[in-house]
Amino acid sequence: MNHTKLTNEAITLLKQLIETPSFSSEEEGTAIHIENWFLQHNIPFKRTNNNIWATNLHFEESKPTLLLNSHHDTVQPNNGYTKNPFKAIIENGKLYGLGSNDAGGCLVSLIATFTYFYHQPNLKYNLVIVASAEEESSGENGLNSMLSIIPKIDVAIVGEPTLMQLAIAEKGLLVFDAIVTGTPSHAAHLNTDNAIYNTIKVLQWFQEYTFKKTSAILGDVKMTVTQINAGKQHNAVPANVHLVVDVRVNDAYTNKEIVSILQKESPCTSIIPRSLRLNSSSIPKEHPLVQAGIALGRKTYGSPTLSDQAVLSCPSVKLGPGDSSRSHTADEFIYIEEIEEGIKIYIELLKKLVY
Repeated sequence: MNHTKLTNEAITLLKQLIETPSFSSEEEGTAIHIENWFLQHNIPFKRTNNNIWATNLHFEESKPTLLLNSHHDTVQPNNGYTKNPFKAIIENGKLYGLGSNDAGGCLVSLIATFTYFYHQPNLKYNLVIVASAEEESSGENGLNSMLSIIPKIDVAIVGEPTLMQLAIAEKGLLVFDAIVTGTPSHAAHLNTDNAIYNTIKVLQWFQEYTFKKTSAILGDVKMTVTQINAGKQHNAVPANVHLVVDVRVNDAYTNKEIVSILQKESPCTSIIPRSLRLNSSSIPKEHPLVQAGIALGRKTYGSPTLSDQAVLSCPSVKLGPGDSSRSHTADEFIYIEEIEEGIKIYIELLKKLVY
């Protein structure tokens, strides 16, 4: 299929996605637009909840399978928007709108790439595409729910804005609920065990603590206290303080190891993880997919931000048009030329891998 025609159709689809609200778990409208793409291109597809997926025409179980994945849900619009977040506006080569950069541009570029290869015979890899839901919320009905439904995956490209550079590793995420306790009392009485004051040393411990093992590609584990809550009235010292701790895990640790360390060493009364399933991910630099990207002039790096790579157990790269620094910002945009380049590079990358 003609590159230019595919690119123009992909940009039209992205405009439709922008103008259809699709907050996490509310992606019904954008799912319909994606279904229409496959209908118009005579590609059979399946829908599970708000996830749309398809396999290439000449799928053979004996071959390894490459997953192409990106998401069509968005966060809520930033309060700083000066433009309508649900209006696709093109100005000075930029396409504005909520989800344009994260990750609509990636998604439509991967859909176009899948369509380009759909009919081609004798590929070395099977292709599976999943336009997934609930990525922004790490929801139960997102890509993780699809892994037992779609064919077994051997390697994956996860579409997120990376300026079309290869993120060959990604930090995992742990969120902890921690409790610091003290003695509740009336504020007028002497209390040497005030939970709020006890929290000062605990916060200092979190600020100064360093995990011993670093990673050549992902650097150190990063731990940040992001929320603190205590007390209900001015004249009562509370019994405890609740902290939320965000931990970005490198590939030198498993999530279980981080939990074990913090539950043993932290000065909190209790510290409990909300989930263990968002692990760090990586792919060997020697993998044919990475080598194909390097041959196209792509640079490799480690990503500090989370994506659907976290739920995959196979090697994967994060790669896509757009810039991560624009994600979740007011007046979010992607350059039209980034989409054009994204489709071109995705296709050239797959040619090196599947031919």
